[in-house]
Amino acid sequence: MNFEDKEISNHRLEPEGGVLYVVGTPIGHLGDLSPRAESILRSVSAIACEDTRHSGKLLKRVGAKAPLFSFYEHNTQSRLSQFLELLQNGDSLALISDAGLPGISDPGEKLVKAARESGHDVICIPGPCAATTALVSSGLPCHRFCFEGFLPSKGNGRKKILIQIAKETRTTVIYEAPHRLIKLLKELVEVCGEQRPLQVSRELTKRHEEHIGATTGAALRYFTTQKPIGEFTLVLGGAPEEKSPLYTNSELIDEMKELINNGSSATEAARNVAKKSSYSRRFLYSLLHQTNIRHDS
Repeated sequence: MNFEDKEISNHRLEPEGGVLYVVGTPIGHLGDLSPRAESILRSVSAIACEDTRHSGKLLKRVGAKAPLFSFYEHNTQSRLSQFLELLQNGDSLALISDAGLPGISDPGEKLVKAARESGHDVICIPGPCAATTALVSSGLPCHRFCFEGFLPSKGNGRKKILIQIAKETRTTVIYEAPHRLIKLLKELVEVCGEQRPLQVSRELTKRHEEHIGATTGAALRYFTTQKPIGEFTLVLGGAPEEKSPLYTNSELIDEMKELINNGSSATEAARNVAKKSSYSRRFLYSLLHQTNIRHDS
């Protein structure tokens, strides 16, 4: 038995009854569907998908013959009880989306939550994801990032999130449809400025994969002349972190002296100066002690 055989033998036999399998499917290139995902899709009792016609093509290609159930935003509640009953009866259920990992900007997360709350195991079969694919190819910081998905289409909710995104110091990943892309780019230029780093990715893993940037202003100018086609993933660079002003020890002491002369205790003065500087309250209080200033609380 070689190493690979030993690894396989250590794994549970799949699929198991009463288990929900969250299966990642290709976001473009069909070669990205893993052998494990194929095996699950061929063997489960039932498959939940966003669009049975769209997913039917992929499932036919891998030889999946399980019954298909549509599962999308407008039939989520009616389907949940049906799927939970399948699991309760000992059937296995695979959940897929039109592309990528289910649960990312689709109702799959509600099914996962309901299954877990009902005591059923949920196992993810990893696969492609547009958010992470665009992120790691962007050249922007990946060690800390935020995922916003699709923003609210309009209203105060959208404005509030855009303002939060503009202030966010981590890299932010956003999904957008082609007919709303230019509107989003104009809003990002308005709240972030024209020079904020940005990569706009389309047709990921497909033949005509494209990455446009490298700033909000450049992306807006490009799509003003080129009609947006395809689904878009935007990777926005974080806002520069505000640096606390640097102070000498004498400047710190003078600031605290002034507060004390105006009626603050030494403790209060140290606390207030700590808020506006990069120094700890304990360090500031020790400076006061060294200068023999009265340091009552």
